[in-house]
Amino acid sequence: MSGLLGRLGGWCARHGRWVLALWVIVAAALMGGSLALGSPVSNEVSIPGSDAQRAHDLMAEGFGPGYGTGGTVQLVLYADAALAAEPRKGALDDSVERIEELPHVVDAELRPSANPNIGMIVVRLEGHDTTKTAQTAQTIAKAADPAREFGVEVVPADNSTPADKEIKTGPSEIAGVLIALLVLVLAFGTLVAALVPIFSALVSVVTGLGMIGLLGHVIDVPKQAGIMATMIGLGVGIDYALFLISRYRRLLADGVPTVEAVRRTTSSSGGAVVFAGGTVIIALSALMLGGFPLLQTLGWITGLSVVCAVLTSVTLVPAMLGVLGPKINALRVLRARGSEDSGWGGLARWVARRPWRVLIGSVLVLAALAAPALTLKLGPLGDSYAEEGTTTRRAYELIQTGYGPGANGPLIVVADGTGDAHAVRQALDEVPGVASVGPAKLNESGRSVLVQVIPDYAPGDPRSLDVVEAVRAVELPGAKVHVGGEVAAMADVGGRMVERTPLVIGVVVLLSALLLLLAFRAPVVAVKAAVMNLISLGAAFGALALVFSLGLGSRLVGMDAPVSDSMLVEWIFSVPIDNYVPLMLFAVLFGLSMDYEVFLLTAVRQAYLKHGDNRRAVAEGLGSTGRVITSAALIMVAVFVAFIAYPDPLVKVFGVGLAVAIAVDATIIRGFLVPATMVLLGRANWWCPRWLDRLLPNLSVEGHEEHASAPRELVDAR
Repeated sequence: MSGLLGRLGGWCARHGRWVLALWVIVAAALMGGSLALGSPVSNEVSIPGSDAQRAHDLMAEGFGPGYGTGGTVQLVLYADAALAAEPRKGALDDSVERIEELPHVVDAELRPSANPNIGMIVVRLEGHDTTKTAQTAQTIAKAADPAREFGVEVVPADNSTPADKEIKTGPSEIAGVLIALLVLVLAFGTLVAALVPIFSALVSVVTGLGMIGLLGHVIDVPKQAGIMATMIGLGVGIDYALFLISRYRRLLADGVPTVEAVRRTTSSSGGAVVFAGGTVIIALSALMLGGFPLLQTLGWITGLSVVCAVLTSVTLVPAMLGVLGPKINALRVLRARGSEDSGWGGLARWVARRPWRVLIGSVLVLAALAAPALTLKLGPLGDSYAEEGTTTRRAYELIQTGYGPGANGPLIVVADGTGDAHAVRQALDEVPGVASVGPAKLNESGRSVLVQVIPDYAPGDPRSLDVVEAVRAVELPGAKVHVGGEVAAMADVGGRMVERTPLVIGVVVLLSALLLLLAFRAPVVAVKAAVMNLISLGAAFGALALVFSLGLGSRLVGMDAPVSDSMLVEWIFSVPIDNYVPLMLFAVLFGLSMDYEVFLLTAVRQAYLKHGDNRRAVAEGLGSTGRVITSAALIMVAVFVAFIAYPDPLVKVFGVGLAVAIAVDATIIRGFLVPATMVLLGRANWWCPRWLDRLLPNLSVEGHEEHASAPRELVDAR
């Protein structure tokens, strides 16, 4: 593979302007097509084979227009005086009439609450674009202007996330890029060298986003897919280019001609990029086994951004290096220090002299960081956790005050196989934890009954899950009770995740270790790397628990937990994390954590193949990669932290988790734990049974030059 990559890099360097122009044209065409044709996204969240999905399908099939996901919009009403008093009552009636005249509106119903100052207009829709729920809600809310003229506050409440509400996300990307540019200037000392990774990553991200936008016309693309792809794509795109440019500049400094330097760079560092990107893609691809379509789609679409980052790194970056040549060092801003005076070389030697103490200390620190993960709270993350002052939070609080905490997460109950609406309502009314049962509706065949059930508890209260199970356990003669709605769906997702998590984790760890085995032909190194990644994951989940589950930083990231008397004291200030998030976070983190492991092991192995001294090789490998990997980690952390400002809770959780994991991985694990274990293992690091060595294909990361300079006995026997 190194030979193939070397030839590819050399060809791109010789035809740099053509390759550069081709990438710009492709990126512009894909993004232009996406802007011209639109980038459809989907609000649909299906859970095949689940009880909640069955309830949704029955509701959509047989109960007429306006039933099903996205079929209703709610306008929450509030006034300082009673809504039923004139002239507010007349203004509300006028608003309902105007709403019923809008396109796609089947009917609008004014519903009072126990609080005379709070009410709701429930609007049923048919034939509308379910991907534009937020825009539809705003249009309907505008038609309620007659009520506003008489002092009635009208707040649209819909099922979209804060990210649906046309919030511009540019500041997050801009902040991340600017911080990355600053780190690159400090690392390279020249503005030209700093701008190359930025340009390459931006081309990669634009290409990926253009592809995602066009894919939305043929598949259901979640709304968070684009921002997740941008966050991961920017981080890995800049990092991969950084590693290549660092290698290229060292070769230029040694007097190697431009094209040959590019060829060697792509052959060695390019191989490490391909393997590092491969581990991320493998980890994300394993999410296909999760059994949850939203998780699967987010996984492979995020993986698409990594593919683009790898492709630009091994083609576009060599092309730009070929065009620039020695001018890569132009526009010097700072005097760049070499790796030998960066401090990492001294740290490596210090670790090598006392590996046992470093190992024990590192394990204790990491255990302390991971310990809070035991308190991680999983559950539905609803509108109650939106930032204070937003319409989403306001609507939630008004509904809770007027209709009770459970009204924000009603259960949609379909009794399939019976037409006795009275018996259905009576049975549901006797279930513990049920606050009220709405009017029953028969389907077109008269053999199923649809009822809305309001629990006593808020959607985020763990006791609401008990109500779901109790309702599902209701027995009716000849009928089967199915429960849908947000709370029921998240309960089903939680069960599915518990069932599939061991399989996904096992596949990710196994395939990643296999890829490392192919790269380094060393079983011990492959297994050790997988274990180290799992350790860094523990620290990341510990940080998530501290910030969200224990509430020590939820307000700092813009997520305010509601205070409710119906919830236990220990849950009052905590923010739950959706059940599917930890599994996806695991896949992303495992892949990204492997990046630095690959680059460090590549340098250590190169040094070991030259002289065969394991302790010295570990020190040299850490010393030579310390500065560049630290710069790469700072860039990735900066990008992830910048995205915490994004309004979607999922992105906030990922921003915190990824930033902490990368910081821990690039410091404690890569700087202390990995070198200490490698020193202790000695030559066993590179041991490989001869029978396995013969079976493995030759996909060496290091390239032919490194093998050629190694003593034959080290290459054969290691």
